Amino acid sequence: MHTEETLPEIRKTIILNAPIDKVWKAVATSGGLAAWWMDNTFEPVLGQEFILRSGQFGDSPCKVTELEPPYRLGFDWGKDWHLAFELKELENQQTEFTLIHSGWDEAKVTEFGQPHSVIRGIMNGGWEKIVNQSLVSYIEA
Repeated sequence: MHTEETLPEIRKTIILNAPIDKVWKAVATSGGLAAWWMDNTFEPVLGQEFILRSGQFGDSPCKVTELEPPYRLGFDWGKDWHLAFELKELENQQTEFTLIHSGWDEAKVTEFGQPHSVIRGIMNGGWEKIVNQSLVSYIEA
């Protein structure tokens, strides 16, 4: 499924004031993901198919493609994208969290008929807010 990308992946890295196990529960459980990102039917099982409920954009089919607790979770999202969460344990009960959203191609359009080049810019801004505000306030609450 991995095609050559013509647009760079979106990458967001932050340091969270929480131990790695707490961050893993937030990014690799259905309830955790729903609390800071999107309602879903996620289960942390390699090969498991699930749905992301993207509100006005409807349901997106996904499939778990990488699962290395508590360090990495990856899944295919919709027809073109791949999303990965990487966690790294730091000192003082801190965790480095990196989100990688790949699969961008200038020649492609989304399921909703929008060019990847346009949606990538929107998603980049959206992830900035979701990672730096929603995830942080959920984890560090």
